[in-house]
Amino acid sequence: MQSTEPHSSEPNGTDPHTPPPPQVKCVVWDLDDTLWDGTLLEGDDLSVPEANRQLVRTLDEHGILQSVASRNEPGPVAEQLRAFGLAEYFLYPQVGWSAKSASLRAVAQELNIAPESVLFVDDSEFERAEVAGELPGVRCMTRQELHALVAAGAVLPAQVTEDARRRRAMYLAESRRRTHEVAFDGPAAEFLESLGMTLRVREASTADLARAAELTQRTHQLNTTGITFGQDELASLIRDPGHRVLVAELDDRFGTYGTIGLAVVATGTTGRAGTGAGAGPRAAAPPWTIRLLLMSCRVMGRNIGTSLIAAVARLAAAHGARTVAHFRPTDRNRQMLVTYRFAGFAVESRTDDLVVLSLPEAGGPAVPGYVRLVIEDTPAAPRGTSQELIA
Repeated sequence: MQSTEPHSSEPNGTDPHTPPPPQVKCVVWDLDDTLWDGTLLEGDDLSVPEANRQLVRTLDEHGILQSVASRNEPGPVAEQLRAFGLAEYFLYPQVGWSAKSASLRAVAQELNIAPESVLFVDDSEFERAEVAGELPGVRCMTRQELHALVAAGAVLPAQVTEDARRRRAMYLAESRRRTHEVAFDGPAAEFLESLGMTLRVREASTADLARAAELTQRTHQLNTTGITFGQDELASLIRDPGHRVLVAELDDRFGTYGTIGLAVVATGTTGRAGTGAGAGPRAAAPPWTIRLLLMSCRVMGRNIGTSLIAAVARLAAAHGARTVAHFRPTDRNRQMLVTYRFAGFAVESRTDDLVVLSLPEAGGPAVPGYVRLVIEDTPAAPRGTSQELIA
């Protein structure tokens, strides 16, 4: 049996000289005598302890996904979860007579997460031992141990981004997209058109800092330079009149993808007053240089990169500036150099670790017809207003 218990000397229950356990991304609950008190098949009068109800809500609000692994009949379980008002919280519930380890594998595969990021909660020592033996990365525990671990600060993230709060909804939306894609019969371009995508690009605010920093630290393939920024660094850049920090949010007919893109742009200016789409081009405006442009793997295959580049280029043009971009090669990001070249960028200079590119035309690349691009140029607008450049 593998069990995780907190220790009073360390908040995360680990030796201070060993790495902390991976971030918890999913809690998988057994049902009988775990999520609820009583056994469904035996006809018991079932009840969910209030502490469990509150914990389910708390985990969800902190962006931790939840599922079920239960030896029961699917129909009665679904009915009981609905009766308790808890069905919506559990993604890809595994209910049947397979081994619990098989259920855990299925959940991790559906959610595209590693077993090491999963907690399994079950009252049965036998079931916990079976899972621990087959999936040693999964941390197994009783519900009492889970409550203690949460109370010790070893489960919930220290910061909760807006994307984390809506993580369950985004997974549900992605499930609907995949169902639609499997059923769709037609060319790829028509499928993308059928999604009805809207990309909104706007200035980052302090509320975006945690997610923006997370993107720089976790996105490696769809990343033009590999530069990472902490929250304090990004906050400083937001305040710097010589920089624009832009975030991109993508939605479609199925729901939101959340914040999926980031651009850090050096504008070479000392202020923003009197600029913008309505002020006309400034003489000899310095170029806008894209120091970093990245996109989450959530949107891989959606061809969103060109639209994000177009947004930056259109903003630069509205401020009378041309667009320059930096590319720093890594072992994983060559695709982003190809994206720049397909967007119309030409190479100005090249060294072993830096390629400088520029757009010959100030307007930038065309936006694919299946993307509605909305650009909020708030710094250029009067206080309390917002300008939108809509493609």
